[in-house]
Amino acid sequence: MATKPRLPEADAEALAAELEARHGGLAPAAVIETAVKELFADDVAAVSSFGADSAVLLHMLAGVDPSVPVLFLDTGKHFGETLEYRDLLAADLGIGDLRIVTPRDDLLVAYDPEGTLHQRDTDACCDIRKVEPMARAVEPFGAWFTGRKRFQATTRAALPVFEAVGPRIRINPLASWGTSDLADYMRRHQLRENPLVAYGYLSIGCFPCTEPVKPGEDARSGRWAGQAKTECGIHLPGMESAAKASH
Repeated sequence: MATKPRLPEADAEALAAELEARHGGLAPAAVIETAVKELFADDVAAVSSFGADSAVLLHMLAGVDPSVPVLFLDTGKHFGETLEYRDLLAADLGIGDLRIVTPRDDLLVAYDPEGTLHQRDTDACCDIRKVEPMARAVEPFGAWFTGRKRFQATTRAALPVFEAVGPRIRINPLASWGTSDLADYMRRHQLRENPLVAYGYLSIGCFPCTEPVKPGEDARSGRWAGQAKTECGIHLPGMESAAKASH
């Protein structure tokens, strides 16, 4: 698929605001259908961690068009359970275009040859294993879906459904949903669950930096526990800079 011309960043901001005003109040499945069939036809993908509740977004997407590309970041540090779950859930839903994205070998050799960078600098590790690969993965698309929700962390409390990231639009169809909405949907559609959820992992990332969530804490408290860090970087503004730097 040829990359389409992209908007100037200021125009992307204006477009995101317009889309939020016009479509931000739609039900999640309607947001997905509108984006896939009208707003970004043949120019949208979904990013999935195949984590705790990833099945919800992917099931909705498959119901609209199972050929929409699904991008998965294989950081080299995932739980084995997540990798197995990815393949089983993709088969369940009939996902036709699962794209596995990996870190650049040259960056791993230069900065993390022993695979221990996470012990010294979690931000640098995430930059190499997540941010740069994700920037490459979404570059061909004008928009992409994520499964982020407002309840997950205080940093996401004001999350819009449509937002601009450089010249592209990021779409968060499930932004307004809570834990009961997700659980009801999973149960109603009998969706396969990541097996780590049963052990208290409510937000699932790389195994060295993920712990079970303690009672009463938010869903992302088990990520980088004991650090001020709350995001890996793929949802932060710096990702667009990473895309430019990778060329």
